Amino acid sequence: MSRAEQPSRRAVLAAAVAAAVVSGAGPAAADADATDSDQAPTLVDYHAWTTYDDWCGGSAKGTRAVPGTRPGLVIGTALGSVDYTDPHTGRTASWEYATWTSPVHGLSVPATEAIASWNAHTPAGTWIQVELRGTYSDGTDTPWYVMGRWAAGDQDIRRTSVDDQKDGRSAVWTDTFAIDDATTGLRLVSYRLRLTLYRKPGTELTPTVWRLGAMGSDVPDRFTVPASTPGLAGELIVPRYSQEIHTGQYPEYDNGGEAWCSPTSSQMIIEYWGGRLTPEQLAWVDPSYADPQVDNAARFTYDYQYNGCGNWPFNAAYAATYRDLQGVVTRLGSLTDLETLIAAGIPAITSQSFLSSELTGAGYGTAGHLMTVIGFTAAGDVIANDPNSPSDPAVRRVYKRREFENIWLRTKRYNASGNLSSGTGGVCYLYFPARPTARQRTALAAVGVR
Repeated sequence: MSRAEQPSRRAVLAAAVAAAVVSGAGPAAADADATDSDQAPTLVDYHAWTTYDDWCGGSAKGTRAVPGTRPGLVIGTALGSVDYTDPHTGRTASWEYATWTSPVHGLSVPATEAIASWNAHTPAGTWIQVELRGTYSDGTDTPWYVMGRWAAGDQDIRRTSVDDQKDGRSAVWTDTFAIDDATTGLRLVSYRLRLTLYRKPGTELTPTVWRLGAMGSDVPDRFTVPASTPGLAGELIVPRYSQEIHTGQYPEYDNGGEAWCSPTSSQMIIEYWGGRLTPEQLAWVDPSYADPQVDNAARFTYDYQYNGCGNWPFNAAYAATYRDLQGVVTRLGSLTDLETLIAAGIPAITSQSFLSSELTGAGYGTAGHLMTVIGFTAAGDVIANDPNSPSDPAVRRVYKRREFENIWLRTKRYNASGNLSSGTGGVCYLYFPARPTARQRTALAAVGVR
């Protein structure tokens, strides 16, 4: 089952969409020739803490900043210890901990949604928790919401999202904070992020966090989006991996096949940037399986609460476990943004849902699917490595620009049953070097990532 089919996947937005239709908003915008004047622009604010000065700011309780080519945050002197019972194993263990709380970030875009993402090293015997607390437009605060309990491995805790977090006005749906009813006008105007770093008691072990950030957005309800004008053509040479050749593999990690679009896409870009696994790291995979690195990506992006590999921040965090890579989750506003990234050598993973009739040449429909955009044709059409393909060589596809842009950027659609459903509104994963070139930095800054 794809991520979007799960009940915790943007369910709150589907309800808001339904409310908008009842109020008369409806699919009046379902005009493929919509122009910029017909719709509000996509609004996104991504902010991150990454520098030594960033880590020296905020409120540190037992943590300390470490300088270097990749500054980070580590445990200095633990505040104490706490017992944690892993809900997925039932095991209770004691952990030393320390915390860091970011300064308040005022959103340039009062937001209906927020998604945190992070990059960290968690050696065996360590893990981290990421929380978000925001302030609403009426001046009141949200609770501290857990956005993820994460470790690169699975020997100490099982990485997990946390369900049933809500306060009657907002909730967390797997990895996404969302206002319950955006039509009320209530918005998130600022937030803080809190890191808790854990280690086995009596050791000098520590996680190291290099990047912590969040994307806040207020994407307007829309069935269609304005068409962008094609820019420069070009294609990046990105490895091609099929999710379908893994069907039935490792039921404990959601059984391969269509459930593995996210880790398969992640692995393609990781290897584009030179990320490789050793035979020892892959020794656990059945030697009869082709592309064992995809199985590895599925295992180490798996969210034990969500019961799948489609947790967006967990994929970005997995990418950053590879040497000298960063990963973020954000939203983009148009294919022009993707062209800017491609021109700088940065491919992107996009999240979309569509009927088979809405994307010519796909040959399937989906309630939620990740694929990798690697370039554009001279006519402006999208070149994608689509993991929903029968073999690795068949992964490269060319999709019509207008169709692709619409299914990726819209927030409202009708599903195969004719019922109103939601779209991701331009969600994407961006993986890029820890030390990007000047051209890459410029391209990333152009899409709001620093």
